[in-house]
Amino acid sequence: MRRFNMAVLAAVTLSTALSAVPAHAGEAGGRPGLAQCTAGVCHFDVPPGTYDVRVVLGGKTASATSVSGETRRSLLPETAAPAGMGVPPLERSREWGSVTRSFTVNVRTPEGEPTGPDGTSGLDLRIGGSAPALAGIKVTPARHARQIFLIGDSTVCDQPGDPYSGWGQQLPQYLGKGVSVANYADSGESTVTFLGNPRLWATVRPLIRPGDLVLVQLAHNDKTTDEATYRANLETLVAGIRERGGQPVLVTPIVRRWFNPDGTLNNGTALLVNGLGVDHPAVTRSVAAERNVPLIDLTAKTKALVESLGVEGSKALYLSNEARDNTHTSVRGATAYAGLVRDELVTRHLVPKGKVRVG
Repeated sequence: MRRFNMAVLAAVTLSTALSAVPAHAGEAGGRPGLAQCTAGVCHFDVPPGTYDVRVVLGGKTASATSVSGETRRSLLPETAAPAGMGVPPLERSREWGSVTRSFTVNVRTPEGEPTGPDGTSGLDLRIGGSAPALAGIKVTPARHARQIFLIGDSTVCDQPGDPYSGWGQQLPQYLGKGVSVANYADSGESTVTFLGNPRLWATVRPLIRPGDLVLVQLAHNDKTTDEATYRANLETLVAGIRERGGQPVLVTPIVRRWFNPDGTLNNGTALLVNGLGVDHPAVTRSVAAERNVPLIDLTAKTKALVESLGVEGSKALYLSNEARDNTHTSVRGATAYAGLVRDELVTRHLVPKGKVRVG
């Protein structure tokens, strides 16, 4: 699958948020961290690593604020705060209150796809939402974070340009403080190329620590990979993750939106059977069973969702209308598929329920 060019990201104006804090915000007596924010972007000059972020949300009027960061990663879903929240006590007759949220973010170079451009140094957080209001923000090094590494292709990666989005790009918004997503998925990669490129597997493997999760979804680009090779490559990834003390999780690929006349997706194109007849989801399920690896059957989950929405309703999950693309997902589709992954991580006790956001 092709790589997409970097798009210029428009900054969100924080007029609502700035009116909710005093002019000396960020200094003693003001709300912390806002001195780092300009025109909806908060920049923190930190080295690569993992960081906890705490945001205080609210203003004089009702607000709804979301946070994204780095290469279009969704870090906090739109969060509502009632009028008057986050306003300093001198501007109110009653005690000051606030809505706070925390999350953990991975900062790395390159900041998006591993074979893409480096991006900007440090941590950039973009404040969005239908009515954004940021009253305070604090970034500190994470001391006890667990990483979820992602190995995959363009359906998983941090896509640089709208309207494209990988499900791994949307997964962080479903996780709370203490769990970070390190997305090393890369456009166009197969099991063969991911193992062979020194910027991919050779870079990810040394970073894995005991207890980290490593989710592997590779299949879309294994179009000419025979079954024995595909199986062996998955087994190599599983063994390498375990050697580092990590927990491998095999993920079957998301379906292509390719309907039969009867409204089902029961065909090789939709279900990732390649030109050699290799049934990628079936092989992945087999390796998971034989190697005692947790399995997220995203093929089955996405198939059920797409079929339930039907030919027309499912178009919004993909880029069918925008680019006649029934493989890559829109932000809406990636968000829905990330939610399916979140649910499976909890169901399979891979991430504690208390560490995820629902809805």
